[in-house]
Amino acid sequence: MRGQRVLVTGMGGELGSLVAALLEDAPWVGAIRGVDLEPPRRRLRRSEFSLIDPTSRAAIDDVVTAFNPHVLIHAGVYEPDARASSAEALAWTKASAEHTFAAVSQAPALRAIVVRSGVEIYGRGPGTPERPTETDLTAPTTPFGHSLLHIERHAREVAAGMTRQPTVACVRLAPVVGGHVPSPLGRLLRAPFVPRSLLHNPSFCLVGTRDAATALVAAAANRLNGTVNVAGNGTTTVREAIRAGHRFPLRLIGPQWQFAKPAFRMQGMPIPEHVIELLTRGRLADTSRMMELLGHTPAWSTAQVVDALHDWQTVTRTYPSRSSLSGPIAATTATTATTATTATTATTAAVVAARRQG
Repeated sequence: MRGQRVLVTGMGGELGSLVAALLEDAPWVGAIRGVDLEPPRRRLRRSEFSLIDPTSRAAIDDVVTAFNPHVLIHAGVYEPDARASSAEALAWTKASAEHTFAAVSQAPALRAIVVRSGVEIYGRGPGTPERPTETDLTAPTTPFGHSLLHIERHAREVAAGMTRQPTVACVRLAPVVGGHVPSPLGRLLRAPFVPRSLLHNPSFCLVGTRDAATALVAAAANRLNGTVNVAGNGTTTVREAIRAGHRFPLRLIGPQWQFAKPAFRMQGMPIPEHVIELLTRGRLADTSRMMELLGHTPAWSTAQVVDALHDWQTVTRTYPSRSSLSGPIAATTATTATTATTATTATTAAVVAARRQG
């Protein structure tokens, strides 16, 4: 299994670039190739990257044909209002999935497809389970959830139509947040005033970026053929998440959410529908099969992910003291200043003398 060629879509994002970094240390991985519309967010030692618009089918075809991957890790999923507007993100996600899956369907070496999905796919409509398992029906109730469902279905359809059918792993991640992750939920939880439901205090789960990337790589390494939910241990509530960051709750009810959306958008914090759904109805998932399917459980709990989101290093300003201005540095500075002044005086005198002679 050594020397496997791995193609990573969405390598320019925080999650995709971390997936590439983990692959570089995996003994079973050979060449690594990534594509995205932005360059990777971290230094990669041996991964190759192509800057490609996800809507450019011809460019994606060229990369896939030349690379002929054994494994595809499709992290090219753009969350609405994270790196782009809702409309752009949904269009990029759809185009990236369709063009990439169409291209790899012609790759003779392909043996595994891993899809970055999310627990938003289950929806929070009437009658849906509060903590869905992998076998529960998917009934998305937001545009992002429908987008994830489209990706999963398309991946399975493409795999089923291939002569040598690859495995298809759908890794349904809890909301991925972190200090450097472009996330509408993470951005909102760090706002001075955080909107929440006046009537409810729902629970939700999260997953850290490294744990999410590790789950995608584990699904590829284990050749998972099926679905798995991934989230940090434990849960938190909206009230607890607000208190953890010492923020102020902005209690809303019913139509007030629609008035709050443009107000927060003007402040650079758009609130997409799947985030409103989480804040008003919660977002949980059953993760009891993670260890069985992936051989991995997240290192960080949901509470630790929330704490890390608010854990920003304090900037300490230092100013020079009188003692720091004495000594070799000060002497050097004084000598340099004296030399510069003498040179300037001499130059000025020479110019005046030349003018007089003229």
